[in-house]
Formats: sequence, structure tokens, C-alpha cells
Amino acid sequence: MKWFLRFNKAQAASNRCDLADVRMNRRRAADTFHRQPRRETIIAGALGYSVSHFIDCEQPVRRLDASLIAPCNAADQTGKTASMNPGIRPDSKSRTRLRGIGAALFGAALGFAMTAALAADTVTLRVGDQKGGNRSLLEIAGLAKDLPYKIEWSEFPAAAPILEALNAGALDVGYTGDLAFLTVYAAGAPIKAIGGTRSDARTQAILVRRDSPIRTAADLKGKRLAGTRGGWGQFLIDATLEKAGHKLDDATFAPLGPVDAKIALVAGSIDGWAVWEPYVSYATLKDDARVVADGEGLTPTITFIVASDQAIATKRAAVQDLVQRLNKARLWSLDHLNEYARSTAELTKLPEDVLLAAYTAQRTSPIVIDTGIVKEVQEASDRATRFGILSKTLDVGSTVDRSFTAAAAGSN
Repeated sequence: MKWFLRFNKAQAASNRCDLADVRMNRRRAADTFHRQPRRETIIAGALGYSVSHFIDCEQPVRRLDASLIAPCNAADQTGKTASMNPGIRPDSKSRTRLRGIGAALFGAALGFAMTAALAADTVTLRVGDQKGGNRSLLEIAGLAKDLPYKIEWSEFPAAAPILEALNAGALDVGYTGDLAFLTVYAAGAPIKAIGGTRSDARTQAILVRRDSPIRTAADLKGKRLAGTRGGWGQFLIDATLEKAGHKLDDATFAPLGPVDAKIALVAGSIDGWAVWEPYVSYATLKDDARVVADGEGLTPTITFIVASDQAIATKRAAVQDLVQRLNKARLWSLDHLNEYARSTAELTKLPEDVLLAAYTAQRTSPIVIDTGIVKEVQEASDRATRFGILSKTLDVGSTVDRSFTAAAAGSN
């Protein structure tokens, strides 16, 4: 009987040590979660608890203390009536090992839960691009590293399918010409222009074969002219005809994308082709074409960074960061045209001399969406409505979100 009482006393002492560890660890955990509310939300979600489970963790600790203190005190009182037997000792080493294994397993489980929760918390931007576009620009400029979010790039052959994907909710961000954007917006797409670039308007041009009898814009009457429907191509053809004093139906419009129009021009099935860079430089340097008219004074030549309303509402910080990186990359490219052309040539397999000529002519620079930009695009939009390119008159101010470039405006 004596040895049993002595063992109880030793057991009680060990329980008090365990209790002290429990109280200290749980109170430290409570303090940590109180100080870090965001992490408590992440971990709570991973473990299947509510945030209040951790915020109120002091109460369970006190209840646990009460449940353990009573038996410990009872054992302690019993131990006061007995003397220790040196021959009987609890297995303290085994207990310590078990506690260590349990702590390690709990720590591993908690670490896994935190990692999974943080991974789930990472924002993913779905970005539409074209070959040699924004993705390659960011990589060449060294601005695609250390992103605080993930980008899922999707490559498209032209801007039109990018806008279709944005409208369908399959993309968060895209990059497209001003009039193509307005055409899709007018059809009810839930998108906004949030940033963009401007290029020299002369890099939009109407091309003809070198042996063509067409010498000036006045000679376009009665000809078959190709371009993209609802975008820069169709607009430039109509604006050029109007400037030359012709009616819009004085020439036949052939709605063709750049690849088909290029083949048609070389084959002679069309008389002229309204297009932009780098197609203009390629055609003049490699296909023996020449320019008979350009967009100077006719078009803003703005390309917009476009985001879905959903992405603006739910992924704003990531979208803002992407806009800033693209702006920095554009400024970098202006000071490194040769390197930019060389790297893009390796990626796209386009001739380096074509790309260098295109980049030199364009001088593409980031814009701030301010009152001046809105007014300029509004004028082009009203003309496009008059030409029948846009289905209705638009308030361009409602199609843009100026806040993404507002910080840049304040720094100028």
C-alpha cells in the first residue's frame, strides 16, 4: 500500500509539470493569434474552426485548468500522508519522449495546414496575351520575378478573342486596342479600361503593293480594302476615306484579320490593307509593300489594359501591381530598343530588323487615364458611332477606371 501512495505522489508531481506546460503553451498560442488576426483567419479556415474559436481560446484554457487541478490536488493531499520509496519511480524518460513525439506531430500538422491555407489564399490572375506581348516584355525587362501573386498566361492570335474571353469571365486582364475595347463594351461586356499605352499614330497605315496604281488616299475610291472589323483597321479606312472627301461606301470593306489580309494583299485579291505594327514594318521590309495613308490626326492609337469588373472588385491589389509592372517595363523598353527587339525576335521568330523598325517607329509609352485621354477617345468613339462601327453612343468616362493610374498622375 505504501508503494502505491508513493507512486501517486510522483504521478501528481508529473501531472503538475504537464499542466504548467499546457497552460503556458496555450496562453502563448492565444497571445499569438490575438496579435495576428489575418493569420488566425487563415489557420482557422485550414483547421475547420471559426476565428472566434481562437479569439476565445482563453476560456477553454481556464476550463482545462479547473479539470486538471482537482485531481492533482487530491493526489497531492494523498501524497502528504506517505513517504517516497526510492525503489519505485515513474517512467519519466518514456513520458518525455511521448510528449516530444506528440508535440512534433502537432507542429507538423499545423505547419501543413498553414502552408495549405496560405497557398489557397494566393491570388491568381488570368491574363490574356499575344505572342511577343506583355509576358515577354515583363520577362525581358526583369519584372516577372518575385510576384506576390500567380499569373496564368493564355496566348491568343489577336485581340478579339481576348475580349471575348474577358466578356465570358475566362480572363481577368487583357490588352487591346481602344476601338476594339469600346466595341465589346458597347455590347454589354462587364469590363473596364484601367491603364494602357500610346504609340505614334503614323504606325497605323494603309498598305498597298509596290506595283499598285494607288498613290494617295484619293485613289482609294472604288477599291477593295481589308481591315479588322470594329477596330483600328475599319476605323482607319473610314476616317481616311472621309478625309479624302469620299463617302464610306465609295470603297468596299473586306473584314479580314492580319494573317488573312497579308496573304490577300500579296496575292492581289485586295487592293489595300489597314493595319498596325509590326505588320507595317514587315510588309514594307519583306513583302515589298508601301504606305499610302496613315493614322496621323485620325486615331488616338491607344492600347488599353482591360480588366473584368469581377477582377477589379476581388483581385484589385494584384491587378494594380500588374499595371505598375507593365508601365515600368514599357519605360525600360524605350531605353533598350535593341535588346527588346533581339529578345522578342528569339521568342516570336520574327526578323529582328522588323521588330527594331516597329519599336523605333512606335515609341510605345505608358499613359495615365486622365481627362485628356478620355476626351480624345470620346472624340474617336463618336466618329466610330457615326461610321456605324459602334452600335451606340458611349460615355467613355464610364468605360474606364482612372484609379489604377491615378498614383502615376500624382507623381508627374
